[in-house]
Formats: sequence, structure tokens, C-alpha cells
Amino acid sequence: MNKIERFVYDLVKSNPKIKKLIRNIYQGVFDLMPRKKNYTVNPIILKEGFFYGFHEIQPFSEDNTKILANKLRYNEVRMPRKDDFIDVGYINFDGNALGDFVKLGETNAWNFHKGCRLQWINNDEVIYNCTSNDNMTSKIVNIHSGDENIIPFPIDTVSPDGKYATSFSYERLEKHMPGYGYCHKDDYSYIDEKSSNDTGLFIVDLHTKERKLIVSLDELANSTASFEASNVSDHYVTHSEFSHDSKLISFLHRWTGEYKGKRFTELMIYNLETGKLICIPTTGHMTSHYDWNHKREIIAYCNYKDQDAHVLLKIDDINESKFVAYPSLNSDGHQSFINDSSFVTDTYPDKWRMAKLYKVNINDNSVKLISSVYSPKKFQSTTKKGHVACDLHPIVSKDGSYVCFDTVHTGKRSLAIMKLN
Repeated sequence: MNKIERFVYDLVKSNPKIKKLIRNIYQGVFDLMPRKKNYTVNPIILKEGFFYGFHEIQPFSEDNTKILANKLRYNEVRMPRKDDFIDVGYINFDGNALGDFVKLGETNAWNFHKGCRLQWINNDEVIYNCTSNDNMTSKIVNIHSGDENIIPFPIDTVSPDGKYATSFSYERLEKHMPGYGYCHKDDYSYIDEKSSNDTGLFIVDLHTKERKLIVSLDELANSTASFEASNVSDHYVTHSEFSHDSKLISFLHRWTGEYKGKRFTELMIYNLETGKLICIPTTGHMTSHYDWNHKREIIAYCNYKDQDAHVLLKIDDINESKFVAYPSLNSDGHQSFINDSSFVTDTYPDKWRMAKLYKVNINDNSVKLISSVYSPKKFQSTTKKGHVACDLHPIVSKDGSYVCFDTVHTGKRSLAIMKLN
């Protein structure tokens, strides 16, 4: 954002209705002008009709020869309905081209942003959310034998050691954050309660299939220092992620505000070894997206020292946290680490409806544009269409060679791969 755009954004960001109205008018004016051209630092390898979803789980296999993907069964720009299925599986990849899609299953528990949480457990097994007899479940599939194993709960993120997965109510999430949950009922939403001692963040043992509540919504509601987070607000959790040593779980505690669509957020860390829960001391109750590196640090877009920015949060020494690439990079995005000192992040479509990808160096705060792609107006979320927007959600392969992202610049939702070297 330029200085004027940032000034206006800061004025209206607390009121979602006004913010969206100004954005729509602003983009509408630039729709009358000639379009900007797409740009990429390296060629994009594309597969139309596919997508992956959120930026904090890994689609690349260990050797980068397989890329997990969701295959759409309809072309309309609309939200999924209860009986809309997608095919789940992987696309063969030789480093230069995306090959055949290998189907591993299907599911009607998905959305465009978090997908069905399809992810690797190890080199041989994947897991994804699905339904069984109208109940929310998840399924482990061996990619070689096709053997399946049902977990009786939906999952969010698998620990790097493959032993555990986080879980929470996707029904509750869908009610309070439409487009991120699923249009199915589950057995632990407590949907009519503002908060509850019986639901919140769970951990699932993938071997014993046991589910344990580790942080309740009541605990979260009563621990916050915010007046707005009292029992008059609806509380929920989302966006969970394990540290790379599998010892810490981060997640977002969210609650509703006075305006429809307004929400407050705290970034929480739960220590699996000690059972201790801490709240990261950001200001303004605003954290949107984040990712872990291997040094127990988190890059997050949050309000830090009363400023919205990308911030490196040093979890083991929080007072040493620092702004990254501010103010040259001053808009929200979805981060994915390349290595411990650099990451990629995207932006939402700007006034020209161009969504951008940047490579950011934490040490010297340098920012390099690596992609800028068009996002057609038909993919803009509206009250009528729902949350149909296609965020890029970049994800870097483990070796830092490639970035995978979703895009609609061809007019169809597509999965894209680009070399980072």
C-alpha cells in the first residue's frame, strides 16, 4: 500500500463494512483503466481446476516429486454446498512440469481457503478431512497401497513428528468465520454457547485415535485482558500450527466484536511438555497470519507496539521480537519460510486487482517482488457469493526450491508452481 492507501486503511480497518465499501469503490474506479500485465521472476507451471489452500501445511513430498492437490468438480464461482465433493490426491511433478493427477479419495468437507486440510503425515501417508455417516471425520491414506484408516474427528494440522494432530469445531468456525469452516455439524461445537468448558482446542493421537481437550473456550475467554472478550462475545479457535520440534502448538483465539464481521484475535502458544498456555503480547488484539521457522520463531502479521506489520516473534525471548521490512512491506499476507532468515508472503489484490508475491530477507529487511498476477472481479467475495476469493496462500517446499500457490489469473482457479532459485 502507498502512504495514502495505508492512511485510509488505518482509519477504517476497525469497521469491516466501511472498509469493504471503500475498497470496492476504489477498485471499481481502476477497473475502468487498462489492466496491468502479469509478472513473474520465473515461469509459472500451472494446473487449472486444482487448488491446495492454506499456507502453513506442506503440499510437497520430501523429494518434491509429488504435490498434494484438491481437484474441483464444478466451475461456477460459488461456495461449496453440503453435497459438493472434490477429489483429493497428488500431482506428479518432475521439476519442470505438472503431470498426471493421482486420486486418493474424495470429500465434501472442504472450503477454498483451508481446503480439506490435506497434508503429509510421513513419506507414505496423507490425511484429510471428510465425513462418514454424516459425521465429521478424517481419513489417513497410504499413497502406495491405498489402505485407509478413519480418525473419528476432523483435524487441522499434523505435528512434524507425525504423532498428533490438532482439532477443533469446524461447525463453530463456519458460524463465526464463514468460508473457513465446513457446512456440516459436529459433536463438539456447542454452537449456542458463547464459550464452553467442553470445547476449544483438542489434540488427537493419530495412533490411538483418542481426542483430548487441552485448552477450553472458557479458559481462553476468562484469561484475556480484553473487556470485549467477556461472555457477551462468541469465542472460537482457528489457525493452529506446531513448532518444528513438535513441542509447541500455536493457534488463534478469536472472538466477535460490536460490528458484524469484526473480530479480535490473540496469538496463543500451548506447551505440550509443561501444559503451560501463554498469550503473545501483541497490541490491539490483532493477529492474522503467521508461520514458524526452525529457531522457534514466528513471522506474523500482527499489531506490534501499536503498528500493524510483519513481525518476527522470538518465542523463547519475546522482548527481542522485531519489525521485518516495515514500512516497505506494510500490508497483510500469508507467510511461508524459505529458510530461517527469509520467507515469501503474498498480498490481497490491490487497486489494479493484482495479487503479489514477495521474497523477504529478515536480516537486511530487503523485499523482492517475485510475482504479480491478476485476480478477476468475479472472484471477489461478496455477501451473495460468500468467501470465494482466491488468496495466493504461498507455500515453500522444504528445501526452499519451489513455491506453490493458488491463482485465478487465467480465469479459472488453478494450482501454480514456481522455482525460487
